Amino acid sequence: MADHQQRIHPVPDVEAPPQTSPTAPLVAKGTLKSDNGDVPVEKYPPFRRTYPAMNSKPPRKRSCCCKCLCWSLCLLLLLIVIVAVTVGILFLVFQPKLPKYSIDRLAITRFNLSSVDSSLSATFDVTITARNPNKRIGIYYEGGSYLDVWYTGTKLCEGSMPKFYQGHRNTTVLVLPLSGQIQNGTGLVTSLQQQQQNTGNIPLRLRVNQPVRVKLGKLKLMKVKFLVRCRLVVDALAANDAITIQNSSCKFRLRL
Repeated sequence: MADHQQRIHPVPDVEAPPQTSPTAPLVAKGTLKSDNGDVPVEKYPPFRRTYPAMNSKPPRKRSCCCKCLCWSLCLLLLLIVIVAVTVGILFLVFQPKLPKYSIDRLAITRFNLSSVDSSLSATFDVTITARNPNKRIGIYYEGGSYLDVWYTGTKLCEGSMPKFYQGHRNTTVLVLPLSGQIQNGTGLVTSLQQQQQNTGNIPLRLRVNQPVRVKLGKLKLMKVKFLVRCRLVVDALAANDAITIQNSSCKFRLRL
């Protein structure tokens, strides 16, 4: 067919070496090709702000001393609670009441001023009534007691109380002999006379320090001290005279 155009198909050259794709890029990694196409432009990595590393500390372990202190405080608190509960129970069971004391009589058997050295010798007999109003509590009056009588700042005489046991709801009357000697008694006698002339009475103070042991049922507690402070007003201080106590009051205090 002459009318048809001749078509030519390319035939691959079997003797030519095979073409291989390039293994390395024409532009280095991390760079950009310039607009001119020949000079590569270096590409910088994006800016990143860095922070200092924070090392988290492991939790502290409690030391042995801290644990011992905590246990000691807990045991102390528990002991306080136990003691408070015990005291409360004893209070409800025994219902303790304070003992009462009063001065009923004062007799002066000797009140003489010496003509040799001007010393004053005094001997008193004081009658004290002790009352125990408790139903289930007894009182042991121990040895080592001390009792004295004062006028203003001068001690007139002193003595002690005997040892005895005072039972439940008991009233005990004690006659206690007291004696003393005051050096330079002339000034004291003059002061007493002026006091009696001006006011018609003489104020005195009586103090008692008495060791005791309280008995709760069959339980005998530790030794404590009864402190008794009495104020009394008498009409005179003279030997072999009938002395009248115009006024008296006593206060009681307990000391461990």
